[in-house]
Amino acid sequence: MGKKGKKEVEPPPKDVFDPLLIESKTAATVVLMLSSPEEEILAKACDALYKFASKGDENKVTLLGLGAVERLYKLISHEDLTVRRNAVVVLGIMSSNHDVKKLLKELDVTSSLISLLAPEEDIVIHEFATLCLAHMAVEYTTKERIFEQGGLEPLIRLLDSPDPDVKKNSVECIYFLVQDFQSRAAARALNIIPPLLQLLESEYPVIQLLALKTLEVISKDSETRAILGENQGLDCLLKILETNEFSDLHGEALAVLGNCLEDVHALQMIQQIGGLKKLLSFVGVSTVPDVQKNAAKAIAKAAYDSENRKILHEEKAEECLIKLLETDNDGVKVAASQAISAMCENSASKRACGLQGIPQLVQLVSSENGEVKEAAVTALANLTAASPSNARAVAEAEGIVPLVNALNAQRDGAVACAAAVLTNLAVQEPLRLNIQGHAIMSALAEPLCSTNSQVQSKAALAVAAFACDADARAELRTAGGLKALVELLHSRSEEVRRNACWAVMVCASDEPTAVELCNLGALDVLEEINQSTGRKSNFSEAALEKLLDNNLSRKYSQMGFLSSSNTIADGFYDCGKIKPGVKFLSLEELSMQELSDRRATIFINAKAQDEKEKGKKEEEKSKEVIQIAPKVQEETDLENSCWLPPPDFILLDYIKDVSKTILPLPTTWKQVVALAQFVADKMGGPIERDKLDDFSWELHISEIEFELKCNVVPIGRVQKGTFYHRALLFKVLADRIGIGCSLVRGEYGRAWNEVKLVDESPQGGAGLLLPPQEYLVDLMFEPGSLMKQGSVQADLYKYI
Repeated sequence: MGKKGKKEVEPPPKDVFDPLLIESKTAATVVLMLSSPEEEILAKACDALYKFASKGDENKVTLLGLGAVERLYKLISHEDLTVRRNAVVVLGIMSSNHDVKKLLKELDVTSSLISLLAPEEDIVIHEFATLCLAHMAVEYTTKERIFEQGGLEPLIRLLDSPDPDVKKNSVECIYFLVQDFQSRAAARALNIIPPLLQLLESEYPVIQLLALKTLEVISKDSETRAILGENQGLDCLLKILETNEFSDLHGEALAVLGNCLEDVHALQMIQQIGGLKKLLSFVGVSTVPDVQKNAAKAIAKAAYDSENRKILHEEKAEECLIKLLETDNDGVKVAASQAISAMCENSASKRACGLQGIPQLVQLVSSENGEVKEAAVTALANLTAASPSNARAVAEAEGIVPLVNALNAQRDGAVACAAAVLTNLAVQEPLRLNIQGHAIMSALAEPLCSTNSQVQSKAALAVAAFACDADARAELRTAGGLKALVELLHSRSEEVRRNACWAVMVCASDEPTAVELCNLGALDVLEEINQSTGRKSNFSEAALEKLLDNNLSRKYSQMGFLSSSNTIADGFYDCGKIKPGVKFLSLEELSMQELSDRRATIFINAKAQDEKEKGKKEEEKSKEVIQIAPKVQEETDLENSCWLPPPDFILLDYIKDVSKTILPLPTTWKQVVALAQFVADKMGGPIERDKLDDFSWELHISEIEFELKCNVVPIGRVQKGTFYHRALLFKVLADRIGIGCSLVRGEYGRAWNEVKLVDESPQGGAGLLLPPQEYLVDLMFEPGSLMKQGSVQADLYKYI
């Protein structure tokens, strides 16, 4: 450390020793002399080896190879003081070499070195024994061994040594030891704080620096911070900050102070003595990056406590942090951004940071430094959470494009927070539409495939925020994002599953997306989740319901039930009850299958194609043979066009008829009765119960299939229909004219409709109406007859 000045002399060759000191010319000979029984020879040999080893690392390696370390290790326990002292001096010098340290560890020299720290030992022995321990304590297992062998207590005692080298080596060794929690607790119990604070007054900067670094580590524990405060440690730290001569120590002093500021009591104390104002003003004028960085870290640590945030806001800490964002140092930008993130938990601070800090943070989002990008995006995520004004400020600062680009960042934290910011902005429709104009769904496709659960969660939440728009859902389908979304339903993370379910629920708002989600296995996964008591949630149940509600063909096939709110639209088809594990085929796939004897698929499509509708007479439409199998498109631009089922003109006529004749009826009751009679009339009329088996509807359907060369049949062609044909047609027509009814599949080809109607006859002459009751609609035996749910007649209709 410069306290022992020595005259510079011409160094002799590395392998030659001073003949005045010892009559040997080679290192090997001197190493052999370490085995001499004579104390004077041992002492002189060690002295010669010290000079040799001091000349460079190459010489240390030479001595290592000659077996000097093993011999010196034995000599550090020699009964002669001079021999013992000279031996430990050589070991101390040599221990800076990596290979030497490795051998010392194998020899387990720590116990012997610790014994040399006894108060009665020579001060030079203390110096080099602590030097050797400090070199070795860098390695974890050796550090642990020093602690287990009781090395911490004598090292702390030596912090009061009169020799500065002993102090320096001891505090350095302690610094390495207290990286471990056990050693920190033990050091606190051994009252380490007072001697460390005393070292801050040392005339040697290296000692002050090591003392501060040690204080920084041990002050991570709240108990130690309390002791530090009791010993006027905060005053010592502030004095260092106020002393320009200690500018090299300001960064480390701020790091310790930052730990202390985590405690409300400490922050209040500093504020009361004017220290906080001094600290912030000091940071404002400093141009030293380490000082600025550690000051921002100090504020960040303090800001994790709500009371601390109030105090910091009162002192206008936000202005200091925003100013730090403008520095040229990336480390400072990161620390300042992180501090702003912490301060944002306070609503007043969020407003203050948002007014001035958002433009700077938006600029940092485009930084090439990944850590800066992540810190800036994280700050924006916190600033825009539940803050519409800050969200608008981000858009006004032209932050949307860099945030969308940040979804492809290298760091997972940046990606997750970028998705969070965009989600926060999407709450406001103008901002959402703006973001959608920058291909947000395509940008989210990759984060959905991330292996990081936080990225997965935030990306799924973002999808849920933007998928309320049909164009956005189409973009996600095109980008392949739905497959990744379905995969997230398998996640072990409850948060990821919840957000993925939410996203699926929103995406399933239209039939094309719902169908693709089902094809990708979403339905199976959600059903499995909802069967698990541990994984089932309101989100998974809602997602399953929404998925089926927008894929009614599959819902009816799988669940056998459509509610009154499930409106059957064009494109619906009934392919019968699907068996577990069997793939649910699309109408196009079913139409391409060869004719077979399996149950016919009945489809609904009353959407007329203009070119087929024009010029056709009504009687021609009713007789037209509909070609079901899709034809090969000759035009190349139509090769990838979406397949559409042919129009059912007969069904279109039915809809026109009921709209003209039944819709105008004055009551729902009369509409239901009339519609039931209309359906029965179109499907073969009423059937006597005992002649049901003679009603040859199967042959009729087979003839239609043979005519069409396909198992897929439009419902309008069915003129002899049984229970499930009639119930389906009733539901289709009822939905078109606004009659609420459900469609239920029973066993053995049965199906029925349920309607809720008010008994229109006044009760008791008082003109009161009873609540709506549920009725089954007879479409087979007495068309138009309404049977109360649960009645014998209703049960007979369902099952017999």
